[in-house]
Amino acid sequence: MTAAEFAINGRFLAQDMTGVQRYAYNVVRAMDELAALDGPVVFSPTNAPELQLQRMRMVKGGQLTGHAWEQLELPYLCRHDRLLNLCNTAPAAKADQIVCIHDANIFAAPYSYSRSFRALYHSLQPLLVRRSARIATVSHAAARQLARHLPIRSADIAVLPNGHEHALRWDPSLAEVAPGLLAAGGCQRPFVLALGSRARHKNLTLLIDIASELDEMGLDVIIAGGGDGIFAGQTLPYRPNVHFVGRVLDADLAYLLDRALCLAFPSLTEGFGLPIVEAMARGCPVVASNCASMPEVCGDAALLSSPFLPGEWIDRIRSLNASPQLRKDLAGKGREHVRQFSWERTAAGYLELLSHPKAEVRNHSPVGPCLPRVAVIFATRGRPDVVTATVRHFLATQTLMPQSVLISCVDRSDAGALAEHPGVTVLTGPPGLAAQRNTALEQLAPNTEVVAFFDDDFVADGNWLARAVQTFRDESQVVAFTGGVIADGIKGPGIAFEHAVALVAAGRPDETWLEPYSPYGCNMAFRFASIGDLKFDERLVLYGWLEDRDFAAALAKRGGRLVKSALAFGVHMGVKSGRVSGERLGYSQVINPLYLLTKGTMTLPRVADHIFRNAASNFGRATWPEPFVDRRGRARGNLLALADALRGRLEPERAAAITPPPTSAHISVTR
Repeated sequence: MTAAEFAINGRFLAQDMTGVQRYAYNVVRAMDELAALDGPVVFSPTNAPELQLQRMRMVKGGQLTGHAWEQLELPYLCRHDRLLNLCNTAPAAKADQIVCIHDANIFAAPYSYSRSFRALYHSLQPLLVRRSARIATVSHAAARQLARHLPIRSADIAVLPNGHEHALRWDPSLAEVAPGLLAAGGCQRPFVLALGSRARHKNLTLLIDIASELDEMGLDVIIAGGGDGIFAGQTLPYRPNVHFVGRVLDADLAYLLDRALCLAFPSLTEGFGLPIVEAMARGCPVVASNCASMPEVCGDAALLSSPFLPGEWIDRIRSLNASPQLRKDLAGKGREHVRQFSWERTAAGYLELLSHPKAEVRNHSPVGPCLPRVAVIFATRGRPDVVTATVRHFLATQTLMPQSVLISCVDRSDAGALAEHPGVTVLTGPPGLAAQRNTALEQLAPNTEVVAFFDDDFVADGNWLARAVQTFRDESQVVAFTGGVIADGIKGPGIAFEHAVALVAAGRPDETWLEPYSPYGCNMAFRFASIGDLKFDERLVLYGWLEDRDFAAALAKRGGRLVKSALAFGVHMGVKSGRVSGERLGYSQVINPLYLLTKGTMTLPRVADHIFRNAASNFGRATWPEPFVDRRGRARGNLLALADALRGRLEPERAAAITPPPTSAHISVTR
């Protein structure tokens, strides 16, 4: 295909300038410089302003505007050409096209967008992914997010990032608003600059919340940027040292960046974060969130902080304010770092895709999670050999090592050989899975980022923690994460440790993503900042499943997403030793869900389904039970629980007091 055989969707020329439109402008201008003399055509609505081009041609056509023009008239205008779309949307009727989808924010942060905008993107983008010749995006983090929410693999998405060169062309001497603002009485002190709309995922409330502390340091906060019709509005409270200047021209933006103590970028999710590279290009230090694309874009040239921990932002800004050398070092690193983000290289990548849509384009390299603070908890009782084997394997194989590994026991002997292992901390406390997990939670460092729980008989893939942490970093609204179980011995006689290790080694991860998904206790992780004072309900004794659902449901009420990713996986051995009696388990199968119904953490249909399925299995197989399941004991426990429920006695802790008959086999499973 020659350069003349493709066209560019120029709808962005008729739109207000945001980061997405700036991307399109700069890519098109860079392509114009690289294109042959018979350059491609930029088709635009008739109401679009002129775009000064050297080699490309601009053609206006059609009678419509906006989405109607793009969907109905653009396909006819470019019917013979391959089409390049640089701003998230494209004509659904066109198959021979390249589409850049900048982020998955519509899925990751839906609360930031209007209902009509969400409906459009939820309908249009999956269709574009299925029909287009190639999908591109602006960061590796965005590619991972898109793969979770759209029908495409992250490896099939071309990553072509924003560039920085345009910020070097801004002339602060032409600023109109910023000089007067800084000279007037409103803002004469050193200031922290923030850029962005008032969409909720921009998280500007964090800066408002710490404004008083910044005021004590002698700092003001200037927030520049306008709203946009696609965003759900947010009202920010008044602070005397916070100044809103609205949308500003590029010259004013350069004037502010050149004089700011730093750019503060506290977003919860971004496809790229263009203001970061603009600030770095102009030598302005950056403090940014440590999630989504920000670690990738910032590298080691910025100070990163959790968007959920205001205290970290205060500490970072205080350090910059107190150290001219730190500011100088970050400015130098930033100027060097942004050289890898080039409009010319991105434009060249699109030219290659337009000629060969399946081409593998290479730009900047992805980066892994930065300095994760992860704690791992194993609760165990009565199975020292099992927990010793699984934890040793875990420590020997994880590609991302946790900050701490806690073994929560009733007696120190429960930890087996791990009691002397230098890589673990053994804790003792009250019995019961919920109580043992709470004992460990109370010992975690306040700055813990992610806490993972594993059953003592779960064998995790070596990338389990890395995948989980990557998810929490990419998806800042995810509060609970569960991996896949490729084999579960709980459904049979159990899986030997050596066999489990072999199954995990042979397992192959896929990108299956389920949401919402209540965490499954044998392998689950939580964002520690979202837990707060929440604890596992210690009234849910003995039975190791519903306390997980109860905990997750209580967490979900506070806001946040619960997900399952098959990229993190393992084998649940289902070891039968150390299990509770059939009577106790059968009692919990009925009383626990009824108790959760009264708490509001389990719905009536789920309660009815859970009780019916378990009771049907127990009574149906009581005559010919499996050799590893005490069906008769469970059935007796079911009847006892039903009798208590009819009397209004919903006391799940009563299961621990049930004394099984001497002949009852204590081999019942807990999941």
